[in-house]
Amino acid sequence: MKANQRKLKDESWTSVDKALLAELERDERLLPADAPRALLSVRLSVLTDTTTSPVRQELDLRLLARERGYRVVGVARDLNVSATKVPPWRRPQLGPWLRDRAPEFDVLIFWKMDRLVRRVADLTTMITWCLKYGKNLISKHDPIDLTTEAGKTLAELISSVAEIEAANTATRVSSLWSYTKTQSVWLVGKPAYGYTTTRDADGRSVLTIDEEAKRVLHWCRDRILRGASARRLAGVLVRAGACGPGLTAATLLRRLRNPALVGYRVEEDKKGGVRRSKLVCAGDGRPIRVAEEIFTAEQFQELQAALDGRGKRQPARRATGGTSFLGVLVCADCGTNMLAHKTKSGTRNYEYLRCRACRGGGQGAPDTQAVYTRLVDEALSLFGDEPVRIREYVRDQWVLTDTGRTFRQSWAAGGIEEMTRDLLRAGITCKVTRTKVRRVRAPQVHMELVVPDNALQRLVITRDEFAAVP
Repeated sequence: MKANQRKLKDESWTSVDKALLAELERDERLLPADAPRALLSVRLSVLTDTTTSPVRQELDLRLLARERGYRVVGVARDLNVSATKVPPWRRPQLGPWLRDRAPEFDVLIFWKMDRLVRRVADLTTMITWCLKYGKNLISKHDPIDLTTEAGKTLAELISSVAEIEAANTATRVSSLWSYTKTQSVWLVGKPAYGYTTTRDADGRSVLTIDEEAKRVLHWCRDRILRGASARRLAGVLVRAGACGPGLTAATLLRRLRNPALVGYRVEEDKKGGVRRSKLVCAGDGRPIRVAEEIFTAEQFQELQAALDGRGKRQPARRATGGTSFLGVLVCADCGTNMLAHKTKSGTRNYEYLRCRACRGGGQGAPDTQAVYTRLVDEALSLFGDEPVRIREYVRDQWVLTDTGRTFRQSWAAGGIEEMTRDLLRAGITCKVTRTKVRRVRAPQVHMELVVPDNALQRLVITRDEFAAVP
């Protein structure tokens, strides 16, 4: 990073800072028991020579709390977090306070409006939430008070200015990318696998072929045309040290399907729910060449045809996903999720459960419906007659309200998807052990339900006030 712009970390407190903090904490202990409770929000995305450090922000907010007679009950420190990209309720430290710890504070104090939000919509959401839960917003450097109409109006006005500033920055960045995409030279961005950036004689950044990666790509293409699977190739590459240990079949396929391998400029194709890259064309409709080709157009098309033909042999997945109870059923040996693997032979479809880390999927479990049925029966025997309860906010505290239904009734109406969500929320897993039986093709399947001690508490439905907010 630039010298005057550095990534944030937990800064050390100087002796002067610590002395002031101790003084503030002593004064706080003298407050009456019913003093209003304050939550401090400290946020900064990038520390520069002109920004206020997190330590200074916290001390300023503590001074303001002492001035107003508030008791500080917590400090939410969100460093390296953008207010434009991450709203308050989704921040690592402030978010849990807003979603789950609302009864513990009365007022949220922040250093300046743009430390809390940079979008009018986010401020409106926060104001609505505060009014519903009886909280107030206070800024060190902005005259904001939600107890008055003037204060609410001023808060929205200040946030509008912050949003305009953020929008101007976004526009400049967007314009740079729009200009870059139309150029045949490489200005900014991460190159596709197979390429690297170097400087030419004029000092410009250009794309050049990574020869080692090129050999890997051509080796993969040759093996794909011979019928090898992407999963097998990924495993060979990892064991050989030709790629990182995190290489998966999906990542390898994305690399092999990238039109950038023909030397063209590409961008992410965000349609269809599948991560792919698509060509960027010039005004005349022709692709923009930015580098020497790794595959010729004919080689690339031949590879795509082979990959397409292989994909047609896989049965279509269900709209709700290929595996039931995903995340609940886990392999007892390797701990990874049990996945429903489907294949087709002639006119018959086959489905069996397998894991990812064990060799050969851990022998698989060919009767998937039997596994699902046994899990359903076990879950119903333990929790079927328990009432479904909802956590609600009433008079500055959480209360549990019965819905009048049991989990048996809820799961009968919502099906496997509803049961899966509830089991995952409760932290319940089912360990599957597959044991080879002599002279029997299908292994013996043993299932063990693992239930946390606080499963019933975790089964309580906690409505997220911010779930529908974009």
